Amino acid sequence: MTRVDELVAAMTLDEKIAQLYGVWVGASDSGGDVAPHQHDMDDVVDLDALLPHGLGQLTRPFGTRPVDAAVGALSLARTQERIRTASRHGIPALAHEECLAGFAACGATAYPVPLSWGATFHPDLVREMGRRIGADMRRVGVHQGLAPVLDVVRDARWGRVEETIGEDPLLVGTVATAYVQGIESAGVVATLKHFAGYSASKAGRNLAPVSIGPRELQDVILPPFEMAVRDSGVRSVMNSYSDIDGVPTAADRSLLTELLRDTWGFTGTVVADYFSVAFLKLLHGVADSWADAAGQALAAGIDVELPTVKTFGEPLRRAVEEGVLDAGLIDTALRRVLAQKDELGLLSPDWSPVPEALAGRDLSDPEALRGVIDLDPAENRALAARLAEEAIVLVRNDGTLPLDAPARIAVVGPNADDPYAMLGCYSFPTHVVSQHPGVPLGIRIPTLLEALRAEFPEAEVTHVQGTSVDGGERDGIPEAVALAQAADVVILALGDRAGLFGRGTSGEGCDAESLALPGAQQDLVDAVLDAGTPAVLVLLAGRPYALGRAADEAAGIVEAFFAGEEGAPAVAGVLSGRVNPSGRLPVSIPKARGSQPSTYLATPLARRTGVSNIDPSAAFPFGHGLSYTTFEWGELAADAAEIATDGAVGLTLRVANTGDRDGVDVVQLYLHDPVAEVPRPVQRLIGYARVEVPAGAAVEVRFTVPADLAAYTGRAMARIVDAGELVLGAARSSGDIASSQAVRLVGPTRVVDHTRALVPGVEVRAAAASVV
Repeated sequence: MTRVDELVAAMTLDEKIAQLYGVWVGASDSGGDVAPHQHDMDDVVDLDALLPHGLGQLTRPFGTRPVDAAVGALSLARTQERIRTASRHGIPALAHEECLAGFAACGATAYPVPLSWGATFHPDLVREMGRRIGADMRRVGVHQGLAPVLDVVRDARWGRVEETIGEDPLLVGTVATAYVQGIESAGVVATLKHFAGYSASKAGRNLAPVSIGPRELQDVILPPFEMAVRDSGVRSVMNSYSDIDGVPTAADRSLLTELLRDTWGFTGTVVADYFSVAFLKLLHGVADSWADAAGQALAAGIDVELPTVKTFGEPLRRAVEEGVLDAGLIDTALRRVLAQKDELGLLSPDWSPVPEALAGRDLSDPEALRGVIDLDPAENRALAARLAEEAIVLVRNDGTLPLDAPARIAVVGPNADDPYAMLGCYSFPTHVVSQHPGVPLGIRIPTLLEALRAEFPEAEVTHVQGTSVDGGERDGIPEAVALAQAADVVILALGDRAGLFGRGTSGEGCDAESLALPGAQQDLVDAVLDAGTPAVLVLLAGRPYALGRAADEAAGIVEAFFAGEEGAPAVAGVLSGRVNPSGRLPVSIPKARGSQPSTYLATPLARRTGVSNIDPSAAFPFGHGLSYTTFEWGELAADAAEIATDGAVGLTLRVANTGDRDGVDVVQLYLHDPVAEVPRPVQRLIGYARVEVPAGAAVEVRFTVPADLAAYTGRAMARIVDAGELVLGAARSSGDIASSQAVRLVGPTRVVDHTRALVPGVEVRAAAASVV
C-alpha cells in the first residue's frame, strides 16, 4: 500500500475535506481587491479551528502584502510547521503564488508580460525565464505557480490581452509549453489557465458569457492546452470563470474530466480559479446552495477550492453526511491532491519546513534576515533585459530610426516618466504595491525618460506629459507641440496604465469600449504630427490600439507590450540602434478603432468584403516586424508536389542577411486550405523559426510538415485530414507571404485525435554563401 493509500484509508471525512481547500491569510487587509468579488467572499476564517484537520493549500503567502522575501520565507516556514504539528497526519500545505510576469513577490524580478513573450517568437528563451522564476519560488518554499495563460486572443478589447501570448494557437501553445517546462524543471507545479474559452467572452468583457461554437472551441481555443498537457509535463490546470453556451466551466464534466482526463490523459490536479466554485451560486445561478456548488464542481472534476474555503468546508461535509453527495467524489480528488504532495516531497518524514534560501541561517530573529534573499539578482535582470530587447517590435520606420545622434530630443506623453508604464497588472508593484501608498517599488525600474537620457548623453532631452493616460486633458497639448517644434525628433510615449477592475486601462477587469488610444492620447499624437518634427511613437501598452493617421505618418512606431523592469533601456536601445529589433507582432494592430472582434484567423467572410462598410483589416498584421538590416529570401521549395493524407512534406527556404549588421529574422510558415468541408482561415500559422543571421551570411530553414497540421473540425464534428490542395507559404507576417508552394493531399480522409502532430520539424543550418 502506498503512502497515499494509507492516508486515504486512515483519514476522517473532515481530514479529507481539509486537503481540498486553501486558506488566504491576510486577504481582508491586503489593501484592495486583487481577485474578483474578493470582499464579497470575505468570510472570517478561524485558522485555529481548521488546522487540527489539516490544510490543503496556502494562498499567496508572498503576494498578498509587501513583505521582505526572507521574512516572508520564515513566516511561511513557521506556518507550515504549525500546520504540520496541529494535525495528526502532519501533512504540510501546498503554497501557491502568481507568476504571470515573474514571481509575484516583493523585490522579485518583473519580467515582460506574456504578450511580450509571444512577440519574441523564442520559446527557448521563455523556457529559461520559467526556470528562473520557478527556482526563485522554490527557494522560498512555494510549490505551485498560477501561470501560464493559454487563452487565445479573440477580441483585443478584453482587458487581459496583456496576460495572453497572442492571437494564434500555435504561438500560444509553443511558447506556453516552453514556459511550463521551465517552471516544472525547477520543481514547481505550473498551472494552465483559464480552461477554457475565457478570452472569447461577449464584447471582450471580463468574466462574461462565451457563446462560441464547438468548432471554434476545438480548432482555436483548445489546441494550446492540448499541446501543453501532452508535451510540457504540467501538473495543474485552472478552470475558466466563463460559461460556454450556458454551461459554467467550473461545473462542466465534459471539459474538466471527459476531455482533460479521459481523452488527453491529464493526471494532475484541477484547481478552481479564485471563488469560481462559489460563483456557481453567486453569479451563474446554477446552484441553490454552497453545498450544491461544491458538489457540482467536484463532480465536474475540480479537486481544490481556491483561494480560501467557502463551499468545500462545512457545506460539503454536511452534504456527505446527509447523503446528498457521494463521498467517493471526495476520495477521488483527495488521491490526486495527495499524490501531488507526495511528488513534491511533502509526505516524506524527512521534509523540512525551512526552505532552501534559509537553510543554515539563524532563524531566531526575523528582522535580522531582512535583505538576505535577493529575488532580483543580476542574472535575472540580464535575462529580463534580453527578453525585453527581443520582444520589442519595430512596426514602422521611414528611415528616421535608428536615431543619428540628435542634438535635441523632445519626450512627450503620459508614459514617459512613469516606472509603472513598464509593468502589467500581475506584476507585484502594480498588483500589490500600488495599493499601499508610500511603499517603495522594491526593484529598480528605469523610466523611458531616464533610459533615453542615459542612451543619448550628448543630447538635450526635454519632457512634457501633454496629457494623462486616460484623463482626457488637452490643456497640456500646446506645450507639447511647442517642445516638439523646438526639437530634432519627438518620442511620443503612449499606451496604457495597468490595473485591476477598472483601476487601469489594461489588465483584469479593465476592458475597452473601443481600440482608440485611451483618453486624449490620439489628440496629442495628431497635434504633435502637425508640428512637423519627425515623431516616433513608443507604445507601452497591454493591447494593440488603432493609431489613426500615425499608422501612415509617424516617422517610426515601436511597440513594447509591458516590457518589464528592463523595458525602458531596451526601448532606448532600439531607438539608438544599439539593439537591432527582432520582435514580431503577436496580435494585429487594427486599422479602425471599432472593428472588433477581429483576428488574423479570418475566413473569407470575416475579411474585408464589398458588401459591408466595415473594414476589419489590420494596419499591421500578426507576425509583422522590421529590422535595421535587410534579409533576402529565396523561393520556398517543396520536396514533393503530392503527399498522402498520413504523410509529410519537406520545405526549404534560404534566408540571407544582405545588410551591414547582424540580425534576426522570423520565418513564418502559413497554411491556406482553398477548399474544405467548412470555411477555414485564409491563412493559419503552422510553423516558425527565429533565425540569427550574421551580416553577409545565409541560413537554410527546413520545415518538415506532417499532413496532420492541415487537420480541422469537419461537418460531422470530427477532426479530419482530407484530400485536396494546400498552399504552404513562407511569410514575413500573416499579411506578407513571400513565396508559396502548392501541395496536394491524396488518399482517404483520416480522423485524427489528440495524438496527432501539432508542430512541424524545424532545422536551421548555415548556407554555403550569401546573396549580396
